[in-house]
Amino acid sequence: MFLKKLVLGSVFALGLATAAGAQAEELKAGYSLAPTSHYGASATAMGEELARLSNGKWTVKQFPANALGGEREMVEGAQIGTVDIVITSSGPVGNFVPDTLITDIPFLFKDYKHAHAVLDGPIGQRILDQFPKHGLIALAWGENGFRNLTNSKHPVKTPDDAKGLKIRTMENQVHMTAFKTIGVLPTPMAFPELFTAMQQGTVDGQENPIGVILSAKFSQVQKHLSLTQHVYSPALIILSPAVWNKLSEQEKGWFKQAAMVGAKAMRQKAEDDAANGVEELKKQGMQVVTDVDQKAFQEALKPAYAEYAKKFGQAKIDEIKNYQY
Repeated sequence: MFLKKLVLGSVFALGLATAAGAQAEELKAGYSLAPTSHYGASATAMGEELARLSNGKWTVKQFPANALGGEREMVEGAQIGTVDIVITSSGPVGNFVPDTLITDIPFLFKDYKHAHAVLDGPIGQRILDQFPKHGLIALAWGENGFRNLTNSKHPVKTPDDAKGLKIRTMENQVHMTAFKTIGVLPTPMAFPELFTAMQQGTVDGQENPIGVILSAKFSQVQKHLSLTQHVYSPALIILSPAVWNKLSEQEKGWFKQAAMVGAKAMRQKAEDDAANGVEELKKQGMQVVTDVDQKAFQEALKPAYAEYAKKFGQAKIDEIKNYQY
């Protein structure tokens, strides 16, 4: 009798496990950097939290290093439902949701605290609220950090030093306007093509946060790093509406909470990399200019600021610049 109960219990437990397994859904999360990057830290933290909240109903499978395409392709994939989650820089997102472009204005944010206060407050939420109109769901603001300039030609301390350099930029009109204004030749290019382009001399350099420069191993093809800190670069955790529209209100809350946990992990890793990465890049052979003349860059960018005021409205720019935190 005992044996019969044991067998029946085992069959019942197996049935439950099979049912749970059948209900479990694996979500594809794509991003452009290595698994050891701040994007990888975010995807891992988000996946663990989502599995915990949903009791294993959803798991997250990571596709790092552009395995699902470049950032623009992955965002398109989220629109049409072929990619479930995308962790992406804000740069290419402006092609889908124009309201995000205001965050890419050079020297807009004073420091990390200022950026976090703006993006986590009502201004950031207003931008996130625009995503559904464009066939996307933005769950949370993450972080790349402050962007810095690298090149293979010579040290850059002033805008004059940067003139004539062919620099890869994201497919982002705000960034391109800034670089054109100071005499740089901006070359928009998808991130997966960048390393080879620098290796072959197609472009002289690029601009990215320290964590990206580290994880992408750009020190192998770039000699000079200038700590220009010219743009604070947010990131975004985006969900496909194909997933979102099937969720209950409670489940939507789980996804938002998991994304917030992922965003926190991303910010922490990005800031740790920024704090410690410069010394590592020096060890890898990069020559670092720390005393960049930021005031000269801001002065040189005045014509670009006039363009941004026309595009976004000076009041919106001032609202961000003067945000109390």
